[in-house]
Amino acid sequence: MSAEVSWKGVREMAEFVSVAKAGDVPPGQVSQLKLGDGTQVCLANVDGTFYAIGGDCTHQGGPLGEGELDGTVVTCPWHGSKFDVTTGAVKGPPASQPEPKYEVRIAGDDVQVAV
Repeated sequence: MSAEVSWKGVREMAEFVSVAKAGDVPPGQVSQLKLGDGTQVCLANVDGTFYAIGGDCTHQGGPLGEGELDGTVVTCPWHGSKFDVTTGAVKGPPASQPEPKYEVRIAGDDVQVAV
């Protein structure tokens, strides 16, 4: 199934792809995943709710999915930039640009991300 999204007045159908099993990312953890097109994604489990943001830190490309999750904030393992996994917003320097946010849904036991 697809979800309809709107961008600047243009309607498109977003395709969801399975990226993990729900049990693969325990609550309070993050995982670094790669989509079929090579896009890196940071998948976070916050108290049983999954969120996905860009996986390459906007500071210098560190793997956010290898960082530490504290509540809803992931810390980049390279230089300590902090991002809110629910919005992609920067929560701490040195990064100054937010991460893209991806829609997530659960289908059975699969965690799916909109691409």
